[in-house]
Amino acid sequence: MKNLIARKANTLLLLLILPLYTLAQGNQLRERRFITINRIEQWITITGDKTKPAILFMHGGPGSTMSPYADNVYKEWEKDFVLIHWDQRGAGKTYGRTAPDELSPAYLKANPLTVDQIVDDGIKVAEYMLKYLGKQKLTLFGTSWGSIPAVGMAVKRPDLFNGYVGHSQVVEPLANLIGDYAKISALVKKTNDEQSKEILTAIDTPPYASARDAGKLFKIIKKYERMASTPSPDAWWKLAPEYDNAKDNQNREDGDDYSFVNYVGDSKLGVKPMMADINFAKNYWQFNIPVYLVQGEEDILTPAAITKAYFAKIKAPAKQLILVPKAAHGFNEAVLYAQLKAIKQVNGIK
Repeated sequence: MKNLIARKANTLLLLLILPLYTLAQGNQLRERRFITINRIEQWITITGDKTKPAILFMHGGPGSTMSPYADNVYKEWEKDFVLIHWDQRGAGKTYGRTAPDELSPAYLKANPLTVDQIVDDGIKVAEYMLKYLGKQKLTLFGTSWGSIPAVGMAVKRPDLFNGYVGHSQVVEPLANLIGDYAKISALVKKTNDEQSKEILTAIDTPPYASARDAGKLFKIIKKYERMASTPSPDAWWKLAPEYDNAKDNQNREDGDDYSFVNYVGDSKLGVKPMMADINFAKNYWQFNIPVYLVQGEEDILTPAAITKAYFAKIKAPAKQLILVPKAAHGFNEAVLYAQLKAIKQVNGIK
């Protein structure tokens, strides 16, 4: 009986620690674990060849973590790089580590999220990874929302990075949103989309007092971006089995809501918008590292015209704008190829 109890106890312990593991075969790393950053535990994954250059990925959303899909999307890169995916503060497993039983208005009001928090967290994650991997520099990659803290990190601590690659670069999100409303309204009128027209009329022009109204606009934008672009493979967005459970699924959903409300703001809930004070064309255009921007030509949410104007203003040791036809705000295979090409250029890989 004692042996049976001991075996059951050991099995339970194994199940409890299974998500926090380190595997190494030769030079190949495969780690998924929490690290303590700014007094909270934050989730990272580290995969790839430890002798190769390392990339720190800043996911979009905010709140849309890449870690559950990284193997599907980026697995092929592991032979040439170490890939570091991080669930940012307020997202995914990091959110779940200290999540309330219920995402309530009271919790949102009492726990604001700021760009400066994410930037400071990101800098400390980069410092940790450089020391852990024994490297001098990381390549910094930011997509969509992730491009906001990534720019802050690149400008404030260029000593940590050998280059910055931004995809669907955010420049001035509040102004973008106002322009997005005008553009999408014209498209809706042109296509006689009465359902979308009714929603746009009801929510009216940005900015919005309610995050729910902003979400309705984003949903229509995504609809029209899909119509004009080549989609990504469905297989990319299948959850890795270790993330596909009730707890992680709920934490991803709640973290996504928590982060989004903080990003667009909600005056009814007393939540200030993170996007309100962001204007990189005004104050974040001087870089001391190479800058590569990957931009979908059919992107409505962060339009190519805005990215081009920002790119023209950027001062950097080297810079390149990569325009991707038939690509919108999200990923597809052409976007992924453009990202890889830029990251290889940063690292001098042909």
